[in-house]
Amino acid sequence: MRTARLRNVHPVLWAGWTALAAGAVLCVIGWYGVSGERYAERQLPYLASCSIPGAALIIAGAVLLTHGRGALAAMRVEELYGLLVAAEPSDADEAGQPAGAPLAVSGDLLMVPGGTLWHRADCPLVAGKVEAVPVDAKLLAGGELGPCPICEPVEETD
Repeated sequence: MRTARLRNVHPVLWAGWTALAAGAVLCVIGWYGVSGERYAERQLPYLASCSIPGAALIIAGAVLLTHGRGALAAMRVEELYGLLVAAEPSDADEAGQPAGAPLAVSGDLLMVPGGTLWHRADCPLVAGKVEAVPVDAKLLAGGELGPCPICEPVEETD
């Protein structure tokens, strides 16, 4: 699947670069022709035959390159998604925990100043961070912090 997509994307990129190069050459030829003529009526043929088509080719090349790069990015995302979906869940991870077990089980709640989430103390997102501080009850009650989707902490009501 990947090679079929690459066959469709690479010609678009090559066409974009070719159109950009041809447009630049035409613009240079048009500029050189216009600059060598003194009268406007003698400059118009250079504008009509070189400069305007050159500018159109530059625009077309930019559009083709943008489309080709977007297609490449979409292809990479699809490939990564395919790898993610194809990965089979294991019965246990390296730590010996069952596959459905939560990552963190600590009851202590922490937050990072300026952050938008609150975490369990053993959450991988805050574990080992010296800037992590205990959760302020006012921020928690005010709804300014949300629970971490990784460790899924439960709010303790006193």
